[in-house]
Amino acid sequence: MDPITMRLYVDDHIRQALREDITFEDVSTASVCPEPHAAEVQLIAKAPGVIAGLDVFERAFTLLDPQAQMERFVRDGDEVEPGQLLAYVRADARTLLSGERTALNYLQRMSGIATYTRAMARVLEGTKTVLVDTRKTTPGMRIFEKEAVALGGGRNHRFNLSTAVMLKDNHIDAAGGVAQAVAAARAHASFTCTVEVECENLDMVREAVEAGADIIMFDNMTHDQMAEAIALIAGRARTEASGNVDAHNIRALADLGVDYISSGALTHSAPILDLSLKHLRLLEE
Repeated sequence: MDPITMRLYVDDHIRQALREDITFEDVSTASVCPEPHAAEVQLIAKAPGVIAGLDVFERAFTLLDPQAQMERFVRDGDEVEPGQLLAYVRADARTLLSGERTALNYLQRMSGIATYTRAMARVLEGTKTVLVDTRKTTPGMRIFEKEAVALGGGRNHRFNLSTAVMLKDNHIDAAGGVAQAVAAARAHASFTCTVEVECENLDMVREAVEAGADIIMFDNMTHDQMAEAIALIAGRARTEASGNVDAHNIRALADLGVDYISSGALTHSAPILDLSLKHLRLLEE
């Protein structure tokens, strides 16, 4: 992860997670390690998958102890196997024990998303279609989860409500129609913002094209409706398919020729990747 982003944004999230775990004392660690002592522990994969979030994992320890060090044997985006040694972490034993769960929570979550994304992206190989995520992220975890999607081989949709215009059904209702909503967005938003319209039927697609939308999303439309919509658009806007996307139907959507397929499941339904910190040993002073 970019070091400037890490310092400006990510450190605050990690500190809050550490505070959540340690309100005034790690009672267990203070009981067994009352004095400082150098130690190391192994990071081991317990399941196959794609590793993601090593910088975040390491930062959970260095925020507790700037002298903590990590020796890595893999990089973010690498595929790992059960039993594989991924890294050594060396620090005061108290740092390793107190930071273990927070560090693993981030790494397991991010690696699970990267693993799920990699599997979905592979289904799209050989097509022009790009797999993208959504804003259906865990509150407080968006920067981590979107980073994991990218490491898994997907792309990021808009990061938040400030980075692009997306006119959904309620926006259109509030504006009084598709054309009115697009016109209002063009009048208000910066010229650097793309305008995307979520369409539920062919009439809305037709209105969005005529209004000059940059991207038209097909929201839960049937395969035949999307095929007809793509023909109607005829290259005048980029296209995105969305709604109940999974590994079973993603290839059929790509074969239609859509530019993007967005899937909330990448972030809201990916299981964690099972990883573990094991075999802590005290080092010679």
